[in-house]
Amino acid sequence: MLTIIGCGNLNRSDDGVGVIIAQRLQQYLIENPHPDVRAYDCGTSGMEVMFQARGSTKLIIIDASSTGSQPGAVYKVPGTELEALPEPSYSLHNFRWDHAIASGKKIFQQDFPQDVTVYLIEAENLGFGWDLTPAVQKAANFVIEEIVSLLN
Repeated sequence: MLTIIGCGNLNRSDDGVGVIIAQRLQQYLIENPHPDVRAYDCGTSGMEVMFQARGSTKLIIIDASSTGSQPGAVYKVPGTELEALPEPSYSLHNFRWDHAIASGKKIFQQDFPQDVTVYLIEAENLGFGWDLTPAVQKAANFVIEEIVSLLN
């Protein structure tokens, strides 16, 4: 079972790229069913990422990044490079997908995917707005094409 999860905030322009990709892949899967593939829009909820990934053998996470590199750059990174246990806290608000990977493996053990790939797309604009910038839209199309090619 492959689970694809898009993360981000649709109200902050390029930060919504992961969510937009997940929504487009959901539509693709409606039109081209793959019974062993699921796609979810998890927004900004790391806890939801952890629970949606449970029971999968493979996980793909898609999110925006802000490293100062070229807008629209796509980084495909093994999840083991990015996973991090969260700092002790009384709030789940700061529980992100990188925490979900590490915590999910620790909590669910063999019922959590060990094969995790993260696509990070460098954002150009993280201000308020609903549209992706052209460079990030082009990168989103590239990531969608790459994931669809994995399914076929």
